[in-house]
Amino acid sequence: MSVPVARTTTATAERTGANLPHRTVVVKIGTSSLTAEDGTLRPEAVRKLAGEVHRARSERWRVVVVTSGAIGAGLPAMGMGGGHRPRDAVTLQAVAAVGQSRLMQHYDEALAAHDLVAGQVLLAPLDFMVRQQYLHARRTLDRLLQLGVVPVVNENDVIADDEIRFGDNDRLAALVAHLVNAEVLVLLTDTPGVLTGDPRLDADASLIEEIREVDEALEAVAGGPGTDRGSGGMASKLAAAKLAAWSGVRTVIAAADRPGVLADALHGAAGVGTVVMPHDRRLPARKLWIAFAVGAAGRLVVDAGAQRALCSGQASLLAAGVREVEGDFDADDAVEVVGPDGAVFAKGLMRVGAEEARRMAGRRSSDLGDGATAWLIHRDELVVLP
Repeated sequence: MSVPVARTTTATAERTGANLPHRTVVVKIGTSSLTAEDGTLRPEAVRKLAGEVHRARSERWRVVVVTSGAIGAGLPAMGMGGGHRPRDAVTLQAVAAVGQSRLMQHYDEALAAHDLVAGQVLLAPLDFMVRQQYLHARRTLDRLLQLGVVPVVNENDVIADDEIRFGDNDRLAALVAHLVNAEVLVLLTDTPGVLTGDPRLDADASLIEEIREVDEALEAVAGGPGTDRGSGGMASKLAAAKLAAWSGVRTVIAAADRPGVLADALHGAAGVGTVVMPHDRRLPARKLWIAFAVGAAGRLVVDAGAQRALCSGQASLLAAGVREVEGDFDADDAVEVVGPDGAVFAKGLMRVGAEEARRMAGRRSSDLGDGATAWLIHRDELVVLP
């Protein structure tokens, strides 16, 4: 995680932020809303967002921005604009390295026009999975907000790899909303919100203004990535909203180009976009990560007794209760846990790999040898899914 020195004195920054209340919003803007058709950054989009942030701050909200756009900012500097966007991951990471400082320059200038100070924060998944790093990230963000700084957050794309990364900034924004105890998460995109169908195929598609529960039917409507330039699309926004809901955070999915969109989202204006309501129950950060941010590499089918024990919330998954092991996974990979009816009811991180899990499945401690550990997923690494 990297936080550059703010371009102001500590005393000045503390004066600007000292009287701000503890109402916090995380606003995420995606690649499709920040870039032109050729993939290059549109500075006017950054300036519009800065104006929205300024208004929210004047209404006594603390604001964290989660932004895409590093690649878009780096393409012109590398002579790769005009539709010549590279496809391979390593080159894109190199372009992101060039573009990250240029993207921050746009945010610095746009926010400075409103007497606001930007602070860059680059996060990686381990910042949420390792407790010490999680607490350090939270303290840093809290202090930036106390100082009146606008944190501008992005994934550390330059060093991320496919094995351990957020995958899209929607998930990152939802995790950051949990990290800073935000009241609201605003996901800005290139559509008015979640629609009843694909407007490119359905002329009668209309806006869904409120969602109480993100279910399979909604996820089917959301489909895949929205544009070639972005990594998310509506499906990733609904996944992020589901994650935020289990953090107790209200999510608003709205159009980035709507005038006053952030203020409307905070005020609950009718028709601003799609509002996804929060749940009363909150999950801790690590279990949020396991449940919603880590892909499953396999499945364990368990018997009814094991399912009852896990649903109690007090038990680890013992090898004796496992009837079948599916997939090829390693220790510490996430797997889904399936009941006798074939429905997934839990998810957790494996203590052993697939081969060892198959050897242990259905066997009691006494059958595994002296000193053998009989559990496959510890209860602290397991989430019973809603």
